[in-house]
Amino acid sequence: MPAMTEQPTESSTPPVVVTGATGNLGGRVARRLAERGVAQRLLVRDPDRAPELPDATAVRGEFGDREAVVDGLRGAKTVFMVSASESADRLDRHKAFVDSAAEAGVEHLVYVSFFGAAPYATFTLARDHFHTEEHIRTSGMAYTFLRDNIYADFVPLLAGADGVIRGPAGQGRAAFVSQDDIADAAAAILAGPGDHTGAVYDLTGPESLTLDEAAGILSEVLGRDITYRPETVEEAYASRASYGAPPWQLDAWVSTYTAIAAGQLDGVSDAVPFLTGHPATPLADVIRATATS
Repeated sequence: MPAMTEQPTESSTPPVVVTGATGNLGGRVARRLAERGVAQRLLVRDPDRAPELPDATAVRGEFGDREAVVDGLRGAKTVFMVSASESADRLDRHKAFVDSAAEAGVEHLVYVSFFGAAPYATFTLARDHFHTEEHIRTSGMAYTFLRDNIYADFVPLLAGADGVIRGPAGQGRAAFVSQDDIADAAAAILAGPGDHTGAVYDLTGPESLTLDEAAGILSEVLGRDITYRPETVEEAYASRASYGAPPWQLDAWVSTYTAIAAGQLDGVSDAVPFLTGHPATPLADVIRATATS
């Protein structure tokens, strides 16, 4: 039975609102808040798919639907904003959500951004995250930004059916971070957001790895031969053309690798251990857990 769907009401202890609770990261955060005994409201597109959790109420709301979002956020002080699914209009949807949150009287937004978010970042989607951050900064709400590196959980998906990771990453490095670590960090912040007002946290794994090194870890953990084969930028676009993806998406796919090559995903921070009280999880452990789950 999914979480109950009802109109939000004022209470002496306003709930934390979690977006994206039907997804991988938002769902992890919602479960951790429930374990902490934090009352929460799950703002989702389809309340019937919301997880069943103690002290959780599911309400309907999509980022671009101002009326539904304002209604869904009203009475809440703190909101965990998972970035919207990738699309050509994602930045517009982000801005619309931020505006709705401000209209609803939200006091603090905790936003899932991306490592190295900047107006001229090589990774094209990191530019959208930067502009979302800037919109939040000017909204009048308090904020905390979680700038996640590439999800370690997704690294196995970089390899094709033939066991080859292809991309123009050169010998650049990325500090792949576990989604569980991100969720632990987010839950710690949401349980006491006032201690993190204005903070920007780079969330990384415990080491920066080349794709050669990542392929070696995958091979060892999964027991199959996985290798990395560098491509030129031109080869990368050509090898992905058959998917029929729109140009913005091709740019995003390819620039993930060129951002690694440019050194923009390199660097290990201490944010995960600082926020969670435990070390960041190595890629091998993430892959091992994913493979056996």
